[in-house]
Amino acid sequence: MKGIMKRTTLLIALMTVALFLPGYAEQDNIYFSINKNIDIFGRVYKEIVTNYVDEVDPDKFMRSGIDGMLETLDPYTVYLGGDDEDEIDLLTHGQYGGVGITIGVRDGAITVLSAMEGYSAHRQGVRTGDKIIEIDGIKITGMNPDSVRLRVRGEPGTVIKMKVEREGEKNPIEFVLVREEIQVNNVGYAGYVIEGIGYIKLERFSRRAGEEVRQAIRELQAKGTLKGIIFDLRDNPGGLLDAAVDVCSKFLPRGSTIVSTKGRKGSEENIYTVEEEPIAPDLPLAVLINRNSASASEIVAGAVQDVDRGIIVGTRSFGKGLVQTLVPLSYNTSMKITTARYYTPSGRCIQEIDYLHKNKDGVFATTPDSLKREFKTKNGRTVKELGGITPDTIIENGAHSGFFSELIRKAMFFKFATSYVAQHPSFDGEFTVDDDVLKQFEQYVTAQQFEYAEPAEKQLTELKEIMKKERYSSTALASVDGLLLQLQQEKINAFVRYREEIRNELTDELNGRYSGEKGRIRASLRHDQQVQLAASLLTNKKVYEHLLKPR
Repeated sequence: MKGIMKRTTLLIALMTVALFLPGYAEQDNIYFSINKNIDIFGRVYKEIVTNYVDEVDPDKFMRSGIDGMLETLDPYTVYLGGDDEDEIDLLTHGQYGGVGITIGVRDGAITVLSAMEGYSAHRQGVRTGDKIIEIDGIKITGMNPDSVRLRVRGEPGTVIKMKVEREGEKNPIEFVLVREEIQVNNVGYAGYVIEGIGYIKLERFSRRAGEEVRQAIRELQAKGTLKGIIFDLRDNPGGLLDAAVDVCSKFLPRGSTIVSTKGRKGSEENIYTVEEEPIAPDLPLAVLINRNSASASEIVAGAVQDVDRGIIVGTRSFGKGLVQTLVPLSYNTSMKITTARYYTPSGRCIQEIDYLHKNKDGVFATTPDSLKREFKTKNGRTVKELGGITPDTIIENGAHSGFFSELIRKAMFFKFATSYVAQHPSFDGEFTVDDDVLKQFEQYVTAQQFEYAEPAEKQLTELKEIMKKERYSSTALASVDGLLLQLQQEKINAFVRYREEIRNELTDELNGRYSGEKGRIRASLRHDQQVQLAASLLTNKKVYEHLLKPR
């Protein structure tokens, strides 16, 4: 008996010790897995870099490995190298070191898309449409925009020499610019749409967004009797969660829930509420959103909708319900990692795409409308989860024709404006596009040998080929030829058919050249269908209140 007890005691002791031995209980331990895989990854990396038949760049190879891992997750979890420091400053503080220009590619050349008022480039005379050909004596032909951007940005106080080609000038122009701390405004424009109805365009959510919104409301109140606000979040990709909370606090009643976040498996829940008295607690409010309104924009729109503080107008938002945390790493690098999902005050998550699951075709999973749960707003209105924010009043901002879209895609408006401003360098006041300017635009587009294939033309041509193959009668083939001839005539008349669309786009583009981004936005409000509808809803108390009631 004693021998059995001794053996039993020894067995229990051995089992207890085994629980703490490597390779036993640790097989199921997350930290053991982490250490094991780091060791494997490090060994693979070292072997390849030191022994591969061709020389391998250690930094690029490691970056490829990191990016490969992150590609299995959502697109918002990203590694940020030392070269991304400016982007981090822009994201968090709304500032960076530069000369105040935005650049892009037009006709294969790195082109100035805008020059911010008050900064070095604008003060020295850099214009929208200038083509950058050289920076600090280095030709940039063939460089991508990101590489050029790195050369333009830098420490405030340092000097950059930039050479550009400008339409109407025979020789290149060289500018000597001093880099400055560029403060990018969150509020792009604030003004009155009609008497009593103010308009605020919020373009991003960096640290000062809430304060800028407060200031914009104060300025509107100082300029006139403010009876309602249109808060434009269209094309706003989001930004900081804290900034979204701060912006909401300017409109929602004190104590209102704005948003909650939950980490892995619902742990670590944080609830954000309004902790100050709002500056505009009772003013009728219309929030504009579209398919490019995401993240922080959806937090604001969702909070306004769920507490029935205002109406949402436009089209369905993007559907990004994930929260990222910026984590500093070694060697001046960092990582933006998704750490939580956010939920609107009614309890819904608006994340549309499930990035960890794909269907049999390799497409990320989404939830069909029939399976989306319903939630209730403060007033009892029904709202749904997992698909962005659906407006209370849905309105497209004018569906563009294929012809008009092709004019935009081929930058015809941009290039014409560059040419026009070269011939007419200055203009005071708001620019009006008359019939003469329209005619000049048509002539310019024709001279550029602009070509556009109507979808119907392509389909009719394909139909004709099928009919030939199937040996249709000559009469039937002639009828298709007749339709093709009619289409050719319609293409000739396209400038007449889309005259007003073209006039509106030219109005925006040319006012942007002469009066900057604020001038462009101000001019666009007059023909912006979503803005005009929002203004009419805010001035009709009966309709406005009806939209906030359960149906």
